[in-house]
Amino acid sequence: MAFKRTSMTDISRPTWFTYLALVVVLVASLFPFYWSFLIGSGDSTTIRDPNMSWFPGGNFLENAATVIQNPAVNFWKALGNSIIVSTTVAVSTVVLSTLAGFAFAKLRFKGSGGLFVAVIATMAVPVQLGIVPLYILMAQFGWTGSLGAVILPALVTAFGVFWMTQYLQQSLPTELIEAARVDGCNMIRTFWNVGVPAARPAMAMLFLFTFVTAWNNFLWPLIVLDQSNPTLPVALSMLQANYFVDYSLVLAGVLLATVPLLIMFIFTGRQLVSGIMAGAVKG
Repeated sequence: MAFKRTSMTDISRPTWFTYLALVVVLVASLFPFYWSFLIGSGDSTTIRDPNMSWFPGGNFLENAATVIQNPAVNFWKALGNSIIVSTTVAVSTVVLSTLAGFAFAKLRFKGSGGLFVAVIATMAVPVQLGIVPLYILMAQFGWTGSLGAVILPALVTAFGVFWMTQYLQQSLPTELIEAARVDGCNMIRTFWNVGVPAARPAMAMLFLFTFVTAWNNFLWPLIVLDQSNPTLPVALSMLQANYFVDYSLVLAGVLLATVPLLIMFIFTGRQLVSGIMAGAVKG
């Protein structure tokens, strides 16, 4: 009985259903951006018009300029604050989570299992439960109204520790660590020369995820910061009046706040995907 040899190319060749599914996902992903641009390029009556056109208007640049020049928003200061907070939080989370993940994954010390479970258990506690005691603590430090009150509580996350621990357990062979120790490396040098290269794909993913999360964070900065020193999401909330909301201005501001994230993904997306693939096929 003869069997037809099937190559790997035949097995992995996409079908029309795959392309259709990808097109549906792409359209569903881009629709919120198009909707925001559609409303943001109109005027205050666009969203209330039952015969609203699905083609963008010509007022987006005017609405964007209104948002930037609005004294209540303080756009450029808020943008700078968001960049400072997001970058600092993302870098610190990656560094500290990688150190903790390396320790939990590859080092043996007393109480490591219980400590890891305790770290993961904090993920089950809603963030809202800690707002009141955290605000009291920041007030005692005299940090309310400053960016330090936003940065300090987010320097490391339980999710980051869990992510790096699981990744290093799978991708970093213990034999490499033992070989480095035999060659005379201390633990810090072993971490830098062996652990960090193996963890780079996961570090890149964690950096982007943390950066986006910190950039979009609204509740805690709204509580602890004042109007003179806001982050971008808090500043954009000033566009909403008590009895009337001009959604064309609000959504124009939302798109402006999204532009830095899109630029970052455009310049880092290819390197991120290549790093993930390299980590996936590494033996």
